Amino acid sequence: MPQVSITEAGVTSYEVSVSIQSSKDRVWRGLTDQLNAWWLPDFHMLGTDSIVTLELKPGGRMYEETEGGGLLWYTVLAFDVEKSLDVVGFCTPQWGGPATSMLSFRLADDGDGTLLTMTDPLSGHVSQKQVDSLHSGWTDLLAKGLKPYLEQ
Repeated sequence: MPQVSITEAGVTSYEVSVSIQSSKDRVWRGLTDQLNAWWLPDFHMLGTDSIVTLELKPGGRMYEETEGGGLLWYTVLAFDVEKSLDVVGFCTPQWGGPATSMLSFRLADDGDGTLLTMTDPLSGHVSQKQVDSLHSGWTDLLAKGLKPYLEQ
């Protein structure tokens, strides 16, 4: 008889908001065109020499690549320049899945700056530990990577 494993599935969501003292145009360009410039070293899953890139078009990839390998982070579902970016990605069992992540980035005026809000609805095999790790990771990337990069 074949080995069968049944895992419970669930749905959850978390949010990260960062106020950035920069124009929506500049935040948009940083978020979409300059990922590798602010992507923190600890988040380069393929090594420090990898490059993180976003192809801004429907079906475009957000991916990491080295000469020896590659990793697809997300696929672009929709975007509205300087307003929103929606992407979908998959988490393999190696990273706590199987699960699907549907990141949504929204940009809004915030006084002299821009409020960047990211929500991440997750479905599939999700645990509190995984959600806490993702929330912490995206908080670091946006607050300690993107924000200082744009405000320098």
